[in-house]
Amino acid sequence: MAADLKNYSGQYRQFENERTRPVRDLVAAIPAGDVTQAIDLGCGPGNSTEVLLARYPQATIGGVDASADMIASARTRLPQVQFDVVDIAVWAPDAQYDVILANASLQWLPDHETLFPDLLGKVTPGGHFAVQIPDNLDEPAHKLTREIAANGPWAAKLGGIKRTPRLSANRYYEVLAPHCRHIDMWRTTYFHVLQGGSDAVVEWFKGSALRPFLAALSGAEQEDFLAQYREGIARHYPALEDGTVLLAFPRLFMVATRR
Repeated sequence: MAADLKNYSGQYRQFENERTRPVRDLVAAIPAGDVTQAIDLGCGPGNSTEVLLARYPQATIGGVDASADMIASARTRLPQVQFDVVDIAVWAPDAQYDVILANASLQWLPDHETLFPDLLGKVTPGGHFAVQIPDNLDEPAHKLTREIAANGPWAAKLGGIKRTPRLSANRYYEVLAPHCRHIDMWRTTYFHVLQGGSDAVVEWFKGSALRPFLAALSGAEQEDFLAQYREGIARHYPALEDGTVLLAFPRLFMVATRR
């Protein structure tokens, strides 16, 4: 069956509890202090914004995302929050924020050595830039995607689709440190317990990493791509005796406090 690329937020929310856990850990690490303005960059369906709102219930909270479908879901979820359809790459706020949260969103954008200091510059002095980036490009699920894309009949169509390379933790520190009074960084590998065997892993990535590849294909090509992907995923992520799969998912975190 071809992928339903229109219901982006619905596909993403299949694993909302698992996807929300990292942002809970990230927001919990933001130092205590007065926060009056906060923004969620790449807010998705509002689950990360909800975590931010719980931490700062008295603050004015906003959220932006490039997906109109995601923003519609976020507005339904949190009608009291101002959500806007905006590409982070061209986001130009009128004022600075005490907290800028970017949970699993900046990996879609290029030029991190320029982007990160630019976003930090939109934080008030003494405010916080809190980022979580999936650090899983070397995991089997991603390697498999690249292999299938490069070796199938769709190679010409998919050749231009590239994921932004992540910087090393050292380099992110070097990029942010000149502008910060403190930086907290850590890397965590989550082992998400997914019900439904290896098919659950396929469903997970249909809501994220597979989307740009599938969007470039016709319906029949999508079916063939997913069939090959499903076969490979079954080899790399075999089900345990109770039918569950452990999806290892490393993520890099940083909370940068501006000078």
